[in-house]
Amino acid sequence: MAGVTGIMIRERFKVSVNALAAVATLLAFDGAARAQGTGRIEIHPIPTVTVTSQQFLTGDRYGKPVTLAGELRLPRANTEKFPVVILVHGSGGVGPATDRWAQDLNAVGIAAFILDSFTGRGIVTTSADQSQLDSIAMMHDAYAALARLAAHPRIDAARIGVMGFSKGAIASVYSSNQRFRKLYGPANAEFAAHIGLYTPCNVTYREDDRTTGKPIRLFHGVADDYVSIEPCRTYAARLKQAGADIVLTEYPDAHHAYDAFQLATLVPVPNSQTTRNCLIEEGEKAQLVNAKTKQPYSLNDPCVGRGAHVGYNEAAHKATAQAVKEFLALIFKLKE
Repeated sequence: MAGVTGIMIRERFKVSVNALAAVATLLAFDGAARAQGTGRIEIHPIPTVTVTSQQFLTGDRYGKPVTLAGELRLPRANTEKFPVVILVHGSGGVGPATDRWAQDLNAVGIAAFILDSFTGRGIVTTSADQSQLDSIAMMHDAYAALARLAAHPRIDAARIGVMGFSKGAIASVYSSNQRFRKLYGPANAEFAAHIGLYTPCNVTYREDDRTTGKPIRLFHGVADDYVSIEPCRTYAARLKQAGADIVLTEYPDAHHAYDAFQLATLVPVPNSQTTRNCLIEEGEKAQLVNAKTKQPYSLNDPCVGRGAHVGYNEAAHKATAQAVKEFLALIFKLKE
């Protein structure tokens, strides 16, 4: 999805400018958030690392250190400890749709943690160039946020879920993998639920059908020409056969970013980089290969294309929001 415009800043100004940006974000969203049931907003630093896909798959913990930030929104309630959902954005970064999901969660008594994987790395958008940050590497960020929130005095460490969108859904969905959980998950907590919207499911990792047993929910538009739904159908069937609690919900007329309410009409994104025609698998020594050609895979592979569409679908959005809230109410054992 096309990202917001921005200005790349010099390294020596990054800390101060990011701090001002955080304050501006608070001021911009405070009124709307409070109207939806937000009682408190906090900004938390998230130390993590930047790695390549191969580093991640080989268990290499030593990437380039970076400190990200996340905005925690606690509902307005007298509850001692809240359940929380970590929101992991897509290629366009944090946007209005992310904010809306945080509001929806707060409205039903669930805290929301908006994780920003881009700003601390000097990234505005990866839509046209996904090489800026390998998608699976964002799982480091999600696990780091999990560790941070599990130690928060107002968060119930046993009720932390993760929800991702497109690029970010790779972190939210595949963090259910036992292998990745053992390699990178914190010792003090594990995710209680995994939710992915329009998830890229076209990479098959070793042992990726061995999950933690926590429930997985996928939501996808059949009309999506940015991220194909077909690999998710295969993935969901494979995991279900292995005994996982996984459900894929399909919306026939929905395109990519169907929850982006700010997109009133279907919008072409001609320069977007898409792997909709690629099937990829993890080969020997954690190398990714094209599943059809058996040749090493990269973003220069002939299967990688350009151009797609994004657009809002009100019916699909409302149905997904209702399904997500009902699912979380069950998993988190929310009182009516």
